[in-house]
Amino acid sequence: MAQNDERRGGSAIDARTTRHASYDVSQKKRKRIEECFGWLKDIALLRKLKHRGLFKVAWIFTFAAAAYNLVRMRKLIPIPAVA
Repeated sequence: MAQNDERRGGSAIDARTTRHASYDVSQKKRKRIEECFGWLKDIALLRKLKHRGLFKVAWIFTFAAAAYNLVRMRKLIPIPAVA
């Protein structure tokens, strides 16, 4: 859960939780996961599926996640400098 200092009455997450280094690591990891699911919902159209059934939905999710990994790999591969 993220800390929200702007909430009326203060945040539900106090300094006992946020003072640890692991809290910052957790928030960064959470952002990466949320980016992935956001991409799957918006770009891969998983917000509202047109198919029904566990097998078909699982297949579509796996296919979309593989597509997301390909998109990410494209950004991770360094481009050689042209001489």
